[in-house]
Amino acid sequence: MSANGRQHGKGSGSGSAAYPAPVRALIERFAELPGIGVRSAERLAFHVLKSDEESALALAGAIEAVKKSVRHCRVCYNLSDSDVCSICSDASRDRSRVLVVEQPKDLIALEQTGMYRGLYHVLMGRLSALDGVEPEDLTIGALIERIRASEGRIEEVVLGLNPTVEGDGTGLYLAQKLGEAGVAVSRLARGLPSGGSLEFANKAVLADAILGRQSLGGGS
Repeated sequence: MSANGRQHGKGSGSGSAAYPAPVRALIERFAELPGIGVRSAERLAFHVLKSDEESALALAGAIEAVKKSVRHCRVCYNLSDSDVCSICSDASRDRSRVLVVEQPKDLIALEQTGMYRGLYHVLMGRLSALDGVEPEDLTIGALIERIRASEGRIEEVVLGLNPTVEGDGTGLYLAQKLGEAGVAVSRLARGLPSGGSLEFANKAVLADAILGRQSLGGGS
């Protein structure tokens, strides 16, 4: 409790009790978003209040549609509004190569370079002993099964994991498992800064990383 008797924390703002209940609820919801404090939440709430009804309801509709319509592709676990994502269903993609990433946002960053025309696989995270993330918590099993079910049609798996301690550890684990499955394994070139994230790398760096990928062994 602070000296003036008011308890500070996310979700409690000065004078918040003076807002009508719907406004207060909206502020509290915005304040729950990552990186949004109470003041920012208030500004967002007032932006919605000042918007015309059509714009405000369009925002609400977009949020509802995302939660009701977007799912993970049953093949690669990318975000999709159908059973199979647009990349997996694109017949023009190179189906002999699969690029493995941690999250859908990493896939989007790589796709924006226009330098890669193969398929993807999203792990939905990375191995982390400290956080209790084990192989079974990721889509590693689905990846191995996908490789085996391809009966040799998938010739190379490219590891596009973030260059962090956890990412490198995940890469080593995958290289071993994929090598056992008889597929060639490579990784993106280290034009990517150590400790960085694919999401924030520029297109030129990502393009160089794709073109300069390095073999990690495996295959026949």
